[in-house]
Amino acid sequence: MSTLITNIAELMTQDLEHRVLRDAAVVVEGERISWIGAASGAPAADEAVDAGGRAMLPGWVDSHSHLLFAGDRTAEFEARMAGEAYAAGGIAVTMNATRATSDFDLTRLAMGRVAEAVSQGTTYLETKTGYGLDVEHEARSARIASMVADQVTYLGAHLVPAGQDPEAYTDLVCGPMLAAVRPYVQWADVFCEEGAFTAEQSRRVLMACRDAGLGLRVHGNQLGEGPGVQLAVELRAASVDHVNYLAGQDVKALAASWSSWDPATGTGGRGTVATCLPACDLSTRQPLAPARELLDSGVQVALASNCNPGTSYTSSMAFCVTTAVLQMHLSVHEAVRAGTYGGALALHKDTGADAEGERAVGSIAVGHRADLHLIDAPSATHLAYRPGMPLTYAVWRAGIRKR
Repeated sequence: MSTLITNIAELMTQDLEHRVLRDAAVVVEGERISWIGAASGAPAADEAVDAGGRAMLPGWVDSHSHLLFAGDRTAEFEARMAGEAYAAGGIAVTMNATRATSDFDLTRLAMGRVAEAVSQGTTYLETKTGYGLDVEHEARSARIASMVADQVTYLGAHLVPAGQDPEAYTDLVCGPMLAAVRPYVQWADVFCEEGAFTAEQSRRVLMACRDAGLGLRVHGNQLGEGPGVQLAVELRAASVDHVNYLAGQDVKALAASWSSWDPATGTGGRGTVATCLPACDLSTRQPLAPARELLDSGVQVALASNCNPGTSYTSSMAFCVTTAVLQMHLSVHEAVRAGTYGGALALHKDTGADAEGERAVGSIAVGHRADLHLIDAPSATHLAYRPGMPLTYAVWRAGIRKR
């Protein structure tokens, strides 16, 4: 079946040409986009959908989430709002609740969160383990995550459980735990931060996971300046996430990682994406990540939800994009790009097809996966112009209409 979506007032492709088309149309065949252009020149299709003069974007690509959890941390949130500083120890509360939850209920909860995200225009998402923190429960989380998310990241190095020796636990993460999750995951991550894992422990984890064939990601520079960014760049991690506290040398290192990348063609040496998590920054009352400085320095930037029960219990990418415009000084186009193409770049899903034939996401281009987000407004500017309004009108995920 082919579907013509026509009468699109504004089509923000977020492809390599950064096109914004007016009075446009898109043709979807199966799960892929087969044609883009002016509505007046659109080819015939098996069925037609009238967009009604609305704006279309690529579906959001959420490249950082923690959807496999149970329990509630509202008390922690209330304490933070009353002035307590955020510390990573709250992860243990979620660990205990998650371990105590059945496979059925943990799967049901995760599927519900994915459905919420899709209903708001997210069409491709990554999620992490990290609330099991022993071999049995990390493997279980990885297995369930592989059934509900597009990509899965191993985050056994989220926190050292209370009462365990940090070095012995790091050995476990690098050995038996890694072997148990390996069939289900594509990436590995580590929380390289004071109160979590030191630079040396983080290096051990990342190198073991790289040797096991996993791509690398890093939680870094969230609570203060630290080694996370430098470690991510050194080990050629796909992304370093949070990046709230950056020294000048951190920005330079990230920019240098993209020095041979050609943004016009999407070719050259791929660097480390700086993933900003503004909903988390607001919840933890940390300074917002310096997205404007990063972009101006030549760093590729992504926006992601960081959906998790302790510090960012939202899957609304529109909220993150709106915050980036209103408070982080990005233009609407830059913020939308960071929430679509930027996320795809961080997940290495921005071009071509992978070994399984899965198509590129994060932009509207011929041959890419048909992940489309139609908003109930004539332009994407309304995302920031009308903050907080439920503007998602229709969503196609891999060519299938979900809303």
